[in-house]
Amino acid sequence: MTIAGRVDRKSETWSSRLGFVLAAVGSSVGLGNIWRFTYTTGENGGGAFVIAYLVCIALIAFPLLAAEYAVGRRSGHSAVESVQALARASGKSELWGGVAWLGMLAAFFILTFYCVVSAWFMA
Repeated sequence: MTIAGRVDRKSETWSSRLGFVLAAVGSSVGLGNIWRFTYTTGENGGGAFVIAYLVCIALIAFPLLAAEYAVGRRSGHSAVESVQALARASGKSELWGGVAWLGMLAAFFILTFYCVVSAWFMA
């Protein structure tokens, strides 16, 4: 049973833990961080910037990522269904599924940006 009380569907899983970790790191780091990190570090104070950057990752990014994984793992469904099931289980409105739609919209815009960058790079 899921947190929504429905019968589980068989969902796809990662074949190995390493594959999941590599996919998660690849999607979270992004090319923008790799390309701009040295420039941004130099422009914003060097070591002090790196320390502030790592603190923000530890205090903001990691807890949000862990919460997202926990909700998805507990539900085993799509992002929208997971958030709706969580809202239903806690007695809140299922309109919270809109948060998941916003996340998918953000991913679409990021993908669009990278398509433009890759086309510019290949030209």
